[in-house]
Formats: sequence, structure tokens, C-alpha cells
Amino acid sequence: MRREDLADADCGIAQALGVLGDWWTFLIVRDVAGGTTRFDALQRELGVSRRALTERLGALVEHGVLERQPYSRHPPRYDYLLTAKGEGLLPVLIALQDWGTRHLMGDGELTATADAGSAEARRAHDLIGRRLPEAVLPGPDGQAVSVAATGAWSVLYLFPGAYAPGTQGYPPAWSEIPGARGCTLESTTYAKRHPDFQAAGVRVYGISTQRPDQLADFSAYAGLTFSLLSDQDGRLAAGLLLPVFRAGGMTRFKRLTLLVDPQAVVRAVQFPVTDPAGSVEEMLMLVREHARIPG
Repeated sequence: MRREDLADADCGIAQALGVLGDWWTFLIVRDVAGGTTRFDALQRELGVSRRALTERLGALVEHGVLERQPYSRHPPRYDYLLTAKGEGLLPVLIALQDWGTRHLMGDGELTATADAGSAEARRAHDLIGRRLPEAVLPGPDGQAVSVAATGAWSVLYLFPGAYAPGTQGYPPAWSEIPGARGCTLESTTYAKRHPDFQAAGVRVYGISTQRPDQLADFSAYAGLTFSLLSDQDGRLAAGLLLPVFRAGGMTRFKRLTLLVDPQAVVRAVQFPVTDPAGSVEEMLMLVREHARIPG
């Protein structure tokens, strides 16, 4: 099949490849999702020629994946932003990231954690110095929270999944997945130490890919005094290329914690997290060190 015939095919995969026809296009969408939205910055990050980048950005705008938003009139300059159609590609990026990490960089085994010296761990720690993407995540009460507009120091702990007893919850063989267990312990430890984080002027958010109603049930059961946020649409996961795995038919975060400054820049990363309760105490020490708050 010739490339020009793909758009007329009756297969959704073929039609999608008619729009996302080469690897540069996927990388452009990846970087725009991560907050790199201007031409010069995209060219610098990708190392692609100006002509090739111009052609691919134009095609993505033509197909409604990206939209141009002017930020300068003289000379004319634009931010390239994902449309709703473009955001529909986020699960595709996450799936590619998971597949590549598990089957190309890993041994193919299902795991909710990583080795400390792995490429996945290096990528996670390379988030230090990165600004959070403009991700707005719903909480259990239905109120949306912009994680990139905190105005204060924040701790974001990402966890695989936690469920209230008696609700549809953990998939089969959950306890056999390395690193999956410990979400309830981690959350209740953060709840116990929450007054110390508050005293330090630091907000705490727990984030998973679960639905908001599931998080609301768990929050009520565990008696949490801080918000749990849902990244069920993958905005934060795709924006930061966060470590994930699939279990129970859904993509889930591997356990990871970020310390974020008032400008939404990541200042410290915990990954892998092998001691869910101990990581809370370690994060409190990191808060006091980075925010220069007395212990």
C-alpha cells in the first residue's frame, strides 16, 4: 500500500498513520504535550531541520491535531497547542512509552517499579529542572486542580491504585506485581504527616489514573485530609513521560514522588520508591532541605 492510499483505507490504524506518518511527527506531539510549544524550542529539542519541522507542524495543524495561538504579532510567532483531537493521542504516546520501556529497554516482565540504575529511573530523575505541563486534573469533589499553577511548594505522589473495601478494585494477581502493593500505606502515612507538610507551607496531592469517584471512595475510607487527583486522561503522564505499567485493563503509574517549587519546577524526584511509608519521611526531609524550612 502506498502512503498516499492510507487516508482512503477502511482501517483506523491506516487512517491514523496517514496523519502520523513518521517518527518525527510522534516526537513533535510528545514534546508539545510536555510544554515545548514554540518553533525554535521544538527545533532545538528535536534537532530536526527547519524545513522538516515546518512541514510537519503545518500538517498537524491542517489535520486539527495542533492549533496555532499567536504570542507575537511583529514578527508573527505562534505557540503550537494540542487540540481536543490532539489530546486524544495522549494514550497512544503513553502506550508506546510503556511498550518501549517494557519490551525494548526491559525484559518484558510486568512490574510496577524499576531498577535504580535503569534507563527508566534515569529518565525520571531527569525531570529535575523541568516545569510541569499545563495539566488540569479533577479531584474527588469534581473540582479541577491545575498542578502547574500551585504558587507554593507541592508534593505530588503518584501511585498505582488504591481502593476502598467493598468497591470494584484491585485486578487479579495485583499482589504478585512487583512494586504494586503499598498504596494505602503510603496514603495513610502522608495523612499522618500532613500537618507537618502544612506547617512547612507545602501542599500534598496524591495522583493516580483511577476515576475521580474511585478516589473519592478511597479518600473517605482512608480519612485523607488532602486531595487525590485523577490523571485518567493521561495529561500528566504523557506530558512528563512518567513511568507506567498496565494492569487490570488500564494504564497505571509506577510509584513516584515529585517535589515541585512555587514556579511549578520539579526540584526533587523519588523513584523507584521501594518503601512507601519511609518515602514520606524522606520527602519531608527533602522539603525542609529544598524549601529551607526549619525542621
